[in-house]
Amino acid sequence: MQTVYERCCGIDVHKKLIVACFRNGKKAELRKFETLTCNIKELGSWLLENNCQMVAMESTGAYWKPIYNILELLNLDVIVVNAHHMKSVPGRKTDVKDAEWIAELLQHGLLKASYIPNREQRELREIVRYRKSLIEERSRELNRLEKTLEGANIKLSSFVSSLTGVSSRKLIEQALVGEVNQENIGDLIHISMQSKKPELLKAMDGVFSLIQKQLVKAILDHIDDMTRRIKDLDDIIDNQMKGYEYAIKKIDEMSGIGKRSAEVIVSEIGIDMNRFPSAAHISSWSGLCPGNNESAGKRKSGKTNKGNKHLKSILIQCAKAAQKDKESFFHAQYQRLVVRRGANRATVAVAHSMLIAIYHMLKDNVPFKDLGSDYYTKFNTEKKANYYLKKLQELGMSFPVSMAT
Repeated sequence: MQTVYERCCGIDVHKKLIVACFRNGKKAELRKFETLTCNIKELGSWLLENNCQMVAMESTGAYWKPIYNILELLNLDVIVVNAHHMKSVPGRKTDVKDAEWIAELLQHGLLKASYIPNREQRELREIVRYRKSLIEERSRELNRLEKTLEGANIKLSSFVSSLTGVSSRKLIEQALVGEVNQENIGDLIHISMQSKKPELLKAMDGVFSLIQKQLVKAILDHIDDMTRRIKDLDDIIDNQMKGYEYAIKKIDEMSGIGKRSAEVIVSEIGIDMNRFPSAAHISSWSGLCPGNNESAGKRKSGKTNKGNKHLKSILIQCAKAAQKDKESFFHAQYQRLVVRRGANRATVAVAHSMLIAIYHMLKDNVPFKDLGSDYYTKFNTEKKANYYLKKLQELGMSFPVSMAT
């Protein structure tokens, strides 16, 4: 086979151990290092001394990050490869043989590099993902609060849209220190909720045990703490996103996408679309395009691959919002597919279209242009008209001969 790199290194990364195999032509040298910073620097010095042309590493979880960061600072060319793309052959399942196999595949150019953004974007991506995890945890705490209130026979969630509202919070806090009655309820709820007084009084007529009160107080304190932390993260992200404002504004123009969603999208894909050769590549990387599964001329299950779960989930959420805008192309696309493909597949198709639009907007520096809800009606209009006329005739309606033909 053709040799692409004369001097290269394959690294198998674990939590406490790094196994490196350096190949110089047909000669291979194996070394083991610990994962402390000083040991990683020692690994980098060894590679620099041997004029290593390329380094490839395969890792589970986030253990590759400190190694990548240090080797990147040493100006070594490094790629991270997907273990799924280089499954070991039988008899090669040891750390040493894994490193040898990675080095051999790399030397002959048989490894495909994973997309690793620059350090600034990696750090931005981490904080955006952390904000998302906090928001999800706060939602779980709200569900716990509702379950605890139900256990105390307080049915507040049946009459208010949110338990985090100002009026809801005052009612809950009053129930913890005393009772909600006809005399004080007027001061606890907003003027717009005054008409709900009788229902709210009945809803708050529960029995709090001492343990339940302590639990509700703990949950409320946790919710307040996470709300404060999310606000702090929002401020940090706003400061870090100043260099991406034009891209966020472009993406925000799309139906179904808000500022926070645009920030998540930008943090995941960046603004340099040259990393992806085409819209098909970024769609495959995100896990939104149909899979390839065809045999003997028959198309089998084409379910999507795993891809980038963070990007995929936010685009699915945006697609669900976009398909509700009846004046947009995404609504027309969803309605066209939902009948024969189902709601979930139709939503994924809308998310796929949104990602393709974002790709071209950032790559070609063009604004978003909605194709309109009547996009599909512009094709084969005569054929469609005849189809609907026949359907009406089947229902017993008659038309002039000139119209029916």
